[in-house]
Amino acid sequence: MSKRARRSIISWLVLSPLMVVILFPFAVMFFTAVKPADEVLATPTAWLPSTIRWANFVEMWQVTGFGRALLNSLYVSTASTLGALIVAVPAAYALSRFEFKGKGAYRQFLLITQMLSPIVLVLGLFRLSVAVGLLDSVNVLVMIYAAFNIAFAVWMLQSYFATIPRDLEEAAWLEGASRFRTVIIVFLPLAVPAMVVTAIFTFINSWNEFVLALTMLRSAESHTLPIKIFSLVAGRYTVEWHHIMGATLLATVPVAIIFGWLQRYLVRGLALGAVK
Repeated sequence: MSKRARRSIISWLVLSPLMVVILFPFAVMFFTAVKPADEVLATPTAWLPSTIRWANFVEMWQVTGFGRALLNSLYVSTASTLGALIVAVPAAYALSRFEFKGKGAYRQFLLITQMLSPIVLVLGLFRLSVAVGLLDSVNVLVMIYAAFNIAFAVWMLQSYFATIPRDLEEAAWLEGASRFRTVIIVFLPLAVPAMVVTAIFTFINSWNEFVLALTMLRSAESHTLPIKIFSLVAGRYTVEWHHIMGATLLATVPVAIIFGWLQRYLVRGLALGAVK
């Protein structure tokens, strides 16, 4: 057996317990979601269902209004991520390329803002939403999530932007390209890994957020996935756990797909600013 093969086997043996711990909650969600309703709380508890009932997902989709909540979450998370990046990319470029008075203080300000929880501002945001007539609208979540993620996005991007050699931009300037054209054609393609990683974390922050969504949204038509799943438990005399687990499982699928699709950028971007 080669040295590489032995190393792979040892690595898998070491990582196996961690994989079991990570996958165990997903296995519980899946098997509970496909159990017949009378087996979910049966005593003694059976880990595996007697029959796999795929119709539970169809019933959950129809009964709970899951489809509408899924579209709301996709819209809010995607729009807020794009909004945050549109503002953060120019700001991060300016921090990495220009020298100006108060630059260090501004960077510290960005870091300090990450210590503030949105809960601290929830009352003020609620009153502001009422004043402008955006209460119970998913658009208010788009603006709030984008605003809260801008500082994080700028902080992530500027450390990576600083590692991109200035010589590449200067060469484009010598060829007659303007700064704007240089940024679009030369700079941004090199910054794709950083932007993708930042977009992933921003998207997940918006996808999983609960408190602000619970405060701002009132009608079932505007609920995002965390609020929809919460509503299946709160204030109910009978809780359909197979529906809840099915909804929770489907709520994790889009994020898992995004991670799998963009994992090459995630691996490259984890070392933001580590190597010059």
